[in-house]
Formats: sequence, C-alpha cells, structure tokens
Amino acid sequence: MNISIIGYGRMGHEVKKLADILNINVKSIIDPTDPEATHNRITNESMKDVDVAIDFSKPDAVLENVKAVAENKVNIVVGTTGWYDRLPIVTKIVEENKVGMVYGPNFSIGANIFFKIINYASTLISKFEDFDPYVFEMHHRMKADSPSGTAKEVANIILKNFTSKNKLQFDRLNRRIEKNELHVVSLRAGYHHGFHLVGFDSEYETIEISHSSKGRTSFAKGALIAAKWIIGKKGMYNFGQVLEDIIFNQF
Repeated sequence: MNISIIGYGRMGHEVKKLADILNINVKSIIDPTDPEATHNRITNESMKDVDVAIDFSKPDAVLENVKAVAENKVNIVVGTTGWYDRLPIVTKIVEENKVGMVYGPNFSIGANIFFKIINYASTLISKFEDFDPYVFEMHHRMKADSPSGTAKEVANIILKNFTSKNKLQFDRLNRRIEKNELHVVSLRAGYHHGFHLVGFDSEYETIEISHSSKGRTSFAKGALIAAKWIIGKKGMYNFGQVLEDIIFNQF
C-alpha cells in the first residue's frame, strides 16, 4: 500500500513512524510549512502512485484537501475533526469524483468499542428516569478543538437514546441546568492524549464508563487500518462502519 500523509504535525509524524514499522510505503508528505515535508501542497506529482491519502491537518483545511485529493482520483482517510458542519459538501465532492473516503471522530479501536458500549448502556439506563447522564473529556493543551469530536459523538449517542434530553450544553453555566440539557464538560491542560468519561447519576448510585488513550499510536494504527480497507472502494464511510465490516468478515 502506498500512502500520502497530509499535515505533518504530531499525528502525521505518528502515522509515518508506524507506516515505516509496518513496511507501508509513504510516497509523499504534504505540509505547507514543515521543512521535512516532501511537498507543500496537493498536486498531481504529490499524489502520483498514491493509493490512499491520510489527512491529519486542520479543520479549516479539510474541505480543500479532500477536493484536491478527490480530483486526483485518490481515496482518502480524514482523521482531522472539527469540520463536520461541512460534511454534506465533502460528501458531494467524494461522490462526484467517484472516490472513497473514511472519516470519524476517533480512529482508536478502543474508542469505537467505547461508542458501542455507551450506545448499549444509554439504551438500558434511559428506561429509568432516576438517572441523569453527563459527559467529561480531557486533552492536552495543544488540542485545537473543544469539545473533542469523541465527546460530541458520545453526547449525540446519549441524546439519541434519552428522550428526556434534546439539547447539548457545551458552555459554562451561570444558572441551573435545564432538565432537557446534557452537559458536556471539556478540560485542556498538560499532555494527556485523551480521556473521556460518561456518567449516569441517580440519587442513590452512579454508573461511570471511561476510555483513556495512552498515546497517538492507537489513532495512527486505526487510520492505517482504514486506509487499507478503503482501497478500491467508493463512497463515504465512517470508521465505525470499517470496524464492523472487519469484525463481521472475521467472525
């Protein structure tokens, strides 16, 4: 498999390091400012012989990156978050150019299992009105977006299953929270790679489920799994669909 890495920040470096270990050929590294990059923009030359491009750039760059990659008829994996308000536009670009794309709020295998656990747990717990859900997440101080894409994903899962909740509240509250609001709290400090906790609290007991990342390698591994999977496919897929397909084909 030949890949291109778009965005050579911390995650881009992690993808390159793991690709080298797994003997995956990195044909190009694209970054407008990093001196270690092989190219500063997406061109026919930088996409030459590339099977899949892996994007870990910035939210405001995703739209143009997908457009440029798709026009070169190369499939793409987008690990960048914070751009989902543009998902309909990106989907149209992918479909019009007849390429394949995988995206997701978190490319960690453990985090995607976490999503399924939260879905099942919130379905069960929502039957009992005594329990009130909440979401907390923590990341390193360099993370560009808040709340994280993972926190938004689990919050939306809870919203789907709790009929008593229909509004997400991400802001600081200087008032009592409304009964229909789900509070999602973010912390940015230090060096933590990612911690997410979902709780369900009642007057008499509390249930908490959490996922903690030990490093960026788990995200890089997921992105490379997705890259291998999307080769030869067309259309839009989220990473959860990739894992489900792999699991069903193995068992």
